[in-house]
Amino acid sequence: MQNTRSSSNSSVIISRVMLPGDANAAGIVHGGVIMKEIDNAAGVVAVRHTRRICVTASIDRLDFHKPSFIGNLVTVKASVNMVGTTSMEVGVRVETEDLLAGTVIHLASAYLTFVALDDNRRPVAVPALQLITDEDHRRNREATARRTLRLTEKRKESACQKNSERC
Repeated sequence: MQNTRSSSNSSVIISRVMLPGDANAAGIVHGGVIMKEIDNAAGVVAVRHTRRICVTASIDRLDFHKPSFIGNLVTVKASVNMVGTTSMEVGVRVETEDLLAGTVIHLASAYLTFVALDDNRRPVAVPALQLITDEDHRRNREATARRTLRLTEKRKESACQKNSERC
């Protein structure tokens, strides 16, 4: 696939009301429930961008800022930040809304890396990302910096596993 696609063509906004089964005994939504919503939305974005099966390769910087409660509307906003050869970073912002009070709070943020697969479940090239807005350019620069850091850390870990004196 050599075509170019913009992040606006693949971005999603998914909302769901949190129910008692999503929460602990105190009525606070489980972090794992939020993580699943994040992975689901990011996966939809990856498939929309590539029109291929995509798998989660890593999750970077999943930060929870505030809790969500039973009855809150959780909204997950996700879009492609950067693409590589066979992978892409998807940025996700999660908000929680108290429907009765009308207050919306930034609940969590995460960056996920997805790999696109061919029919034999091998990595396949992904379409390039067309950067249109200043926001697209900023998010792409930040994603590139995260990728560089992530790859540097992977190389250090690999070297350490091969020779503990390199740790």
